[in-house]
Amino acid sequence: MKKTTVFVISVFILLSFLMRSPVYANKSDNGEYYKLTVYHFKDASQEKIIDSYLQNALLPALHKMSIKNVGVFKALSNDTSADKLIYVFMPVKSLDEVNIITTKLQTDESYQSSGQEYLNAAYNNSPYTRMETILLHAFPLAPKMNLPQLHSSKKDCVYELRSYESPTEKIHANKVQMFNRGGEIDLFKRLNFNAIFYAQVIAGCKMPNLMYMTSFENMQDREAHWKSLAMMLSGKNCLQRRNIKTMFRISILLFYIRQIILIFKDPLIFFYHIDI
Repeated sequence: MKKTTVFVISVFILLSFLMRSPVYANKSDNGEYYKLTVYHFKDASQEKIIDSYLQNALLPALHKMSIKNVGVFKALSNDTSADKLIYVFMPVKSLDEVNIITTKLQTDESYQSSGQEYLNAAYNNSPYTRMETILLHAFPLAPKMNLPQLHSSKKDCVYELRSYESPTEKIHANKVQMFNRGGEIDLFKRLNFNAIFYAQVIAGCKMPNLMYMTSFENMQDREAHWKSLAMMLSGKNCLQRRNIKTMFRISILLFYIRQIILIFKDPLIFFYHIDI
């Protein structure tokens, strides 16, 4: 059974700044790694502390380390949701770099000073209720993230993060194979889903799991793209009938995968790239 949860997300801060397991090796020649941090918070006071920390302490510190393409997202549904969320997305060169970044932050006096309200918060006045860290490894056919190529006004652009939680490792492996050898990545390219990344979760609280992010000019553009894909899955697009066998395999498999959809909507900037 497929369960879908939809969130509407707004990009809050995005600046341009710059991971890999010993199991795979120590460099990114086999694909980037991504760190996704999720802050859960309950009220405006916690939100203010997190905002200040990210904007004035963490992102400037990462910039000094030449860390590129960090994305910070806030849910539009935060106004009504009890469990409010902020997402921080960061691609890194290796898993070792995650520890290196942490060590450098501990000795960065400017970071420590600018983020003291967050870093030195009392146990009974924490800046969040919980914090999650998810580590991902890019797929072989999408080894590096792509900056979005959108032309609409920033307030209209839509970014969508999909998470496929499989019930077993075998089903997860089959799904990952479908994205790579099965042609799903190629299909999304041909339909111009403008994907940012494709990756499998290698550490997180919900596994086995894979995630990918697509981007669209606006919500209408998003609906049109998914409608086009649905037509292919149902065999109505005669020009793509050679893909129907693969598409039906995908449709059948999705019945056994819990699919979580997060829609990122951008009123400001998504990935604003600064050459360093």
